[in-house]
This record gives sequence, structure tokens and C-alpha cells, in this order.
Amino acid sequence: MGELRDFVSDVLEIEGSAVEAVEPDGLEVLAPEPLRTAMDWPELVRLGFGAELPAGAVAVGFEGDWLDRFGALLRDRGRWAERQLVLPDPMPRIAYPERLLDHALDLPNAIWRLHGVSTAWARCLLLAFRYTAVSDEKREGLVWLGFNQGTGAVIDDVLARLRPLLAADTEWQVPDPDVRRAAGPAWDAPTLEARVRPLLKHRVRLEMEPFLRTMRRRLDRDRTRIHEYHNDLHLVAQKRLASLAGASGEKAEGDRKREMLRIAAIEREYSAKLDDLRRNYALRVTIEWAQGLELFVPVQRFEVLVKRRKGERLICIDWHPTVRLMEPPPSDWGLGLERSRLICDDHLHITDAAGQSPCPSCGRAWCRACHPTACPRCGQAIKSLG
Repeated sequence: MGELRDFVSDVLEIEGSAVEAVEPDGLEVLAPEPLRTAMDWPELVRLGFGAELPAGAVAVGFEGDWLDRFGALLRDRGRWAERQLVLPDPMPRIAYPERLLDHALDLPNAIWRLHGVSTAWARCLLLAFRYTAVSDEKREGLVWLGFNQGTGAVIDDVLARLRPLLAADTEWQVPDPDVRRAAGPAWDAPTLEARVRPLLKHRVRLEMEPFLRTMRRRLDRDRTRIHEYHNDLHLVAQKRLASLAGASGEKAEGDRKREMLRIAAIEREYSAKLDDLRRNYALRVTIEWAQGLELFVPVQRFEVLVKRRKGERLICIDWHPTVRLMEPPPSDWGLGLERSRLICDDHLHITDAAGQSPCPSCGRAWCRACHPTACPRCGQAIKSLG
């Protein structure tokens, strides 16, 4: 648990502690008074992070409430930051820009033409969200989202390559005012919410899918076990009641009533057990923002002229030399994860393929960016992305 030990060491030093590494895999901490009060520690405490603990050490791990306790010490510090990324070498020249665009841009119902390539600064937004899913078991995780606020593109693939580089580069440079102005304005709150909400739901569902599959298997197993047990009891009671069908007399009548009461009790117990299963496997998911980074990165900006019938529109797509990757084209409707886009006739909106699919009611294809709530022909309502 070297990473956890290093994290705890950094947090405790920020809080004013004197920290020294001890073997095996531990820390010796001389804690100031506020920290002792917050963590309920003595002045000198040893912490252990491995399977083998130093003598007299308190075991610290990912289980329990340790992360919450250390997070409470940090409060909101470190949750938001700005950084400028500087290339170690001059901006590389792109020899065949059209070839890069061929791989990044797929427009089945339109044509495009490269208008120009220029050096620019991109204002990228990296957001981390923590999700917690609680059912009969618990699952926690982090989801990272990335956006280029200058072009509007989702840059998850770029983000996946950028994060290791950012972690390895210890030199932190605050954005230069000229770079900040060149990168353009940040998104306002409504735009940010409209872009983040549907993508966040999609990503959390993908992350939770293995957890949900195993949960459904356990639910099916328990439901089958309960059904088989009560079904056997029910069949036995029904057979006893059937055997008393031709009997007469006071004793037979009493036996019939007893078996009928037994059947009713079995059915009540079966229903109660199913209710217990529903409560036990009820899924509760909470998502909260954990961290954000506004990253100013140098890019090669491609200006692309998109033509659809008699209309045309200029869009921007950035190539990131840091990771040598072209981001996907922007999207006016949809998650914007794939590279294929369709162009609408009315306002030249760029959408995912599903954004111009036929109406399930009347069969007419229409642009969801133009009409985001319902089909313009028949009024059939559509489900919102968010």
C-alpha cells in the first residue's frame, strides 16, 4: 500500500505533523493538537499500511472509514485546480492533416473540407466523480470525464493518456494570463450541467454493469431457493387437503381447516420473504463531485468546413501533441463518444447517429437538436439524455 502511505504522509504533513517512515511499510507521526483531536490520536502514533505492521502500529487501509477521515482533514482543499501544460519540445509539424481528419471524422450524409490548421491553446476540463452503489453489497468507484471547452468535444480517450503524464510531471505551472485569454471562456453553469449529466449517467452505468450482473445472479439464486422451498411446502399441504376431499365428519372438517390455514400461512410467509428480498437488494446509487482540473494545453486546431446540401458550417477539432491523438468531432446532441456524426438540414446541427433516427411512432426522421422534446410531426415525446 505504498500509494496510500504516501497519500497519508502528504496529508499529515499539510496538517503540520512531523512524519517519518518506519519499516515495514509504516509511518511514525508526531501530531499537533488539532490533528490529535480530529483523529483521536496520542501525540506520537505509529501507522501501518501492510500485512505486517510495525510494533505498536495502528492498521490503516482502504476498508473502514479511513479515507473519509483523511478526506475530512482536507475538506475542500485540492478539489479544484488550474494547470498549464508546457511541451518539452517545439510543437510538431503535421505533414498530412487530411489523413488525420479521415480517421477522426465520419460524416455519412455530408462532406468536409479542411479550411486551415493553426497552433492554439485549449481549455480542457477534467472532472472526477465518486459513485457509491449499495444493495446487499457495496460498490464504490471513481469516474473521470473530460471536455474541451473550446471545441465542445468529449475527450475521454485523450484524458486516459493525459492523466499518467500529469501524475508523472511534478512541475506545476499556473496558467499564464495570455494563455488563459487565448484559450477562450469557460462554460457557464447551465452548459456544464447539460454536458456533464448525460455523460456521467452513461459512464456510471458502464462502471456498475459488472456489479449489477453479479447482484442479479445473487437475487435470482435467492429467489429460486425461496420459491422452491415454499413451493414444496405448498404442494405437500395441497396433497393433504386433496386427500381429505372425500372424508366426512367433525375430525375431517377440522383437518381440512388446518390444512387451509397452513396453505394461507405458507403463502403469507412466501410473500414476506419476497418483500425481504426486495428490501435487501434495493439499489441505492449516490454520485458526488470529487475533484476538478482546468487544464490549458497547446494543440493544433483544425478548422473544418462541413457542407450539407446548400448549407455549410465551420467546426474546430483539436489534435493534442502531448498524447499525439485527435479528439472526436463536437456534437450538438448525444454523448459525443463516437466519431460518426450526422448533419441536419434545417440548422446544420451535428449529432450522434441516434440524434436523427426515425420516430418510433410515425417513422419520420428528425433532428433531436432542433426538436429536443418531441417529434415535430406526431408529437411523440422522447426521453431526455439527462
